[in-house]
Amino acid sequence: MLNFILLQEPAGQSLYGNLLLIGGIVVVFYFFMIRPQQKKQKDQKKFLEEVKKGENVITVGGIHGRIASIDGDTLILEVEKGGKIKLDKSSISLEATRRLKGGK
Repeated sequence: MLNFILLQEPAGQSLYGNLLLIGGIVVVFYFFMIRPQQKKQKDQKKFLEEVKKGENVITVGGIHGRIASIDGDTLILEVEKGGKIKLDKSSISLEATRRLKGGK
């Protein structure tokens, strides 16, 4: 009985129909997964290039502070009452900083 069920070929389906279905899945996957992720990475990179001294930012770890100085890929973040932390530029969160500023 089990062999009878497993050996049945669906009626009316062709190789072209299966290829079209797989192609459709790839296109949907690209537009819903890959493309938005690439856009998010591009926005994060642009944000990190445009960050300036004196801006209030939030790090990925949730630390709030003001940028005291920028030196290449590192920055000094002034936290509370003159306390300073040296961080990598990539640790600044775009989404959290936008929420802080009330942006999009």
